Amino acid sequence: MEIPPVKNPPKILRALSSRNYRLYFSGQCVSLIGNWMTSTAALWLVYHLSGSPFYVGLIGFANQIPVLLLSPFAGVWVDRLDRRRLVLATQALAMLQSLALAALALTGHITVGWIVGLCLFQGFVNAIDWPLRQSLTIEMVEDRADLQNVIALNSVTFNLARMIGPVIAGFVIAGLGPGVCFLVDGVSFLAVLGALLAMRFAPHVPREEETHPLADLREGIHYAYTHDRIRTVLLLMPVIAMFGFAHSVLCPVFASDIFHGDARIYGLMLSFTGVGAVLAGLYLGMRTSPAGLGGVLVRGAVLGGVGLAAFAYSRSLPFSLFTLMMAGAGGVLCMAGGNTLVQTHVTDDKRGRVMSLFTMGQGMYPVGSLLIGIAATAFGAPLAMLACGLICLVAAQVFSRKWRQLAPVRS
Repeated sequence: MEIPPVKNPPKILRALSSRNYRLYFSGQCVSLIGNWMTSTAALWLVYHLSGSPFYVGLIGFANQIPVLLLSPFAGVWVDRLDRRRLVLATQALAMLQSLALAALALTGHITVGWIVGLCLFQGFVNAIDWPLRQSLTIEMVEDRADLQNVIALNSVTFNLARMIGPVIAGFVIAGLGPGVCFLVDGVSFLAVLGALLAMRFAPHVPREEETHPLADLREGIHYAYTHDRIRTVLLLMPVIAMFGFAHSVLCPVFASDIFHGDARIYGLMLSFTGVGAVLAGLYLGMRTSPAGLGGVLVRGAVLGGVGLAAFAYSRSLPFSLFTLMMAGAGGVLCMAGGNTLVQTHVTDDKRGRVMSLFTMGQGMYPVGSLLIGIAATAFGAPLAMLACGLICLVAAQVFSRKWRQLAPVRS
C-alpha cells in the first residue's frame, strides 16, 4: 500500500509530506465516516426504541465513561509498549463492536440494553485508543514543526466525517435501517488497519528500567500539575467536554420534538455542526506557530457558548443550523487548540501519560451527557441547552483571567 507524496503541498496539507502520516490520513478519511454513521444510528435507534432523552444521554455516558476512569492508566501503557501494535489491537476490537451491532440490528434482536452494553465495550477500547493515537500520530511526521498541522488535519478529517457521515446515515436509516450503518462502519475499519500495517516505524525499544506502573502514573500527574500552562489547559477541557457538546446529546430531541423531523433532520443538524468544526480545523491548520493559542481557546469557548445558547430557543431551522456551526467551531478551537498547546509543552517521555490526562478531561463528556439528559427530562431540552451555553461563557472568562496571569511565553 503506497500513497504518493503531495508535491509542494499547500500550508494546510504540509504534514502529508510524511509517508506514515499520509497512510494514516487516508485510512482515517474512510474509517471515520463509518464511525459517525454508527454514532448517528445508535443515538437515533435508542431514541426510537425508548422515546426518552435519558436513554440518549445514557448512550453517551456508556460510550465514554471508561475513558474518564481508565485513560490515566492507559497512558502508562502507551509510554511503555509498542504503540503501533497496540493501536492495531484497539482498531480491531472497535471493528468487532460495530459488526456485533450490525448483526443484532439486521437480525431484529437489537435492544436498548444491547446498545448500551456494546457502547460500554467501545468505551473501554476508547480509553486506550484515544491517548494512544494522539501520541502515535506525532511519531508519524518527519518534522516536529508540523505538530500543529497534524493536530489540525486530524481535527479536519474527524469533522469532515462528522459532516458527511450523519447525512449518509440519515438517508440509510430512513431507507435501509440502522443495521446497515453499523455494517458499513465495521467494514470501513479495514482501511485504517491496512494503513497501519503498511507504515514503517523504527523498532520499539523497551525502557531499560521499568518502575511500578503507579509510580509512572504519579510522575505523569505531578509533571502535568506543576507545569502551569499544561495544568491550566487541562482544567478547561473537562468543562468544555461536559457542557460544550450538548448539541451532540440533544439534537435527536430537537429534531424530533421541536422541528418534528425524522432522521434526515437529525443528520443535517450534526452535519452543520461538522461544517463549523471543519472551518475551525482549517483555521488552526493554517497557523504555523503555537503563539496566541491561549486566546484561540478563549474565543472558542465564547463562540461555542453563544452558539448553544442561541440554538436553545431558536425555532427557525436555518438559524438553528447556523448556531450549530458556531457550536461546532467553538468546540474544535478549544479541543484541538488545547491539544496543540499541551503537546507543544510536554516532553516525549511523558507524552502518553499527559495526553491520557487530556483524554480524561475529554472523557467528562459522558458525565455531561448523563446530566444533560436528566436536565432535559426534568426541565426541557431548550433550558438544558441554554444552561450549557452559559457555563461555557463562564469557563471562557475564568480561563482567560488565569491564562493572562501566567508568565508570558510564545504560546
